[in-house]
Amino acid sequence: MKRFSRPVCALLMAATAMLLSSSMHADPLTVKTAQGKVHGKTINEGKVKAFLGLPYAAPPVGDLRWKAPQPAASWKGTRDATQFGHHCAQNPVFADMIFQDPGPSEDCLYLNVYAPADAKAKSNLPVMFWIHGGGYSGGASSEPRHNGDYLPLRGVVLVTINYRLGVFGFLATSDLAKETDGSAGNYGLMDMVAALHWVQDNISNFGGSPANVTIFGESAGSFAVSTLMASPMAQGLFAKAIGESGAAFPSALNLGGETVDQVAKTTDPWVESLGAHSLAELRAIPTDKILAAALQKGAPRFDPVLDGKLLTEPVPETYAQGKQAHVPLLAGWNADEGSFMAMHGMTVDGWKKFADSEFKDRAPEFLKLYPGNTDAEALRSAIDFGSDSFIAFGTWKWIEAQRKTGGAPVYRYHFELAALPSKFHPGTFAFHSDDIEYVFGTLDTRPGWTIRPEDRTLSDQMMGYWTNFAKTGNPNGPGLPNWPEYGSDNALIHLNNPITSGPSTVRARYEFLLQGIPPMHM
Repeated sequence: MKRFSRPVCALLMAATAMLLSSSMHADPLTVKTAQGKVHGKTINEGKVKAFLGLPYAAPPVGDLRWKAPQPAASWKGTRDATQFGHHCAQNPVFADMIFQDPGPSEDCLYLNVYAPADAKAKSNLPVMFWIHGGGYSGGASSEPRHNGDYLPLRGVVLVTINYRLGVFGFLATSDLAKETDGSAGNYGLMDMVAALHWVQDNISNFGGSPANVTIFGESAGSFAVSTLMASPMAQGLFAKAIGESGAAFPSALNLGGETVDQVAKTTDPWVESLGAHSLAELRAIPTDKILAAALQKGAPRFDPVLDGKLLTEPVPETYAQGKQAHVPLLAGWNADEGSFMAMHGMTVDGWKKFADSEFKDRAPEFLKLYPGNTDAEALRSAIDFGSDSFIAFGTWKWIEAQRKTGGAPVYRYHFELAALPSKFHPGTFAFHSDDIEYVFGTLDTRPGWTIRPEDRTLSDQMMGYWTNFAKTGNPNGPGLPNWPEYGSDNALIHLNNPITSGPSTVRARYEFLLQGIPPMHM
């Protein structure tokens, strides 16, 4: 064996030490993606790494407006990932939506990755993929209530995304269908699929496991989760699902379900009113003008459609045939989803008139399930019926469908801890969207709210349930009250102070509504 001289050995040892030192001190905030390197930052006193504004698709502008998302371009060098990307162009929808980004733009297909500070490539941590709500017409990943300061501390990697909204995300016309062999619309949902593909390709470098992705969302985000479970385009891209207040199952509020030909009867004349005589002219109309036209009286709704590609049949039919993703599901809704009914007030006489008008010969049965023997009871029943017809009934049908044909465990919750009155939500209610800050641990982002010890306790427990489910498909874990699996016994958990569990006591309401429910106009 050849021996090296002492000087050569010293040089070799020094070189080895330098290489080891370089490896040991590699920048933990620089991560390689398929498009190029990105450099993030730390948040929450250095406990979490945040990589913001990462493009997962090409900007859907110019000729790419109203087209399926295309691959993001690569870059040289290292991209700054310390600021949110633009939120997607939208009209003002909800007053309580606050954004922390540069502003609205059609160039908005960005996502954010949050990981524990000690996460390394190939750590194989569970991934939680958040889809924000907003009626498919508003919202963004940069809202403070979705901040990733706290969930990653539970041993998960969090991904939050933007997706195209309203007219830019869901316009379907005859000409758009001709351009793509009959398929049109659902661009916002296709964006979600593209972001899930990005996760599959890149998340392991941030410490996440592409084999253990949980999609979760609230309101429209929950509608999207139920839809992605049914879409052939999304199969195999996630392992678990969480739905908070919403599902693509018909109720009084029905987002989608029509074919492109059906919606084109209203969207084609609307496009003509813009003065565009071709797709090129339509794509050349400025963003602001499109948004203003979408607000005009008589403008169509822009919702998911049966496009023959992302959705080939109504979502409930897919579940009925057992063709949806067979993954564990955690889902539920809030006690006062219909708290908006309280603004109108209710009396005994008014409630009886409503029952007679809307349910006619079924009114006596309706009033047994939603009683109104006093004004206070009538108001409570109005809120309950508003909750059911708005969100709860459709979500219940989704949970039932997955229980029957999903081939995987289902866990159902009812969020009941009523928040104190605030600027945006007068009254003491567990209102629609109230659960979000509890799940993310971001209660302190609520401006002007009174946060009580019981709020923080419930938030801590819900973060435990949600992240346990992302890890194992079962929300239960040490230190948490038992959450029974949902089955024919209708067992669910009541998220309140304290947490309890037991069989549902209101199933009869939903079985009654299966016989027919009046439409809700919102």
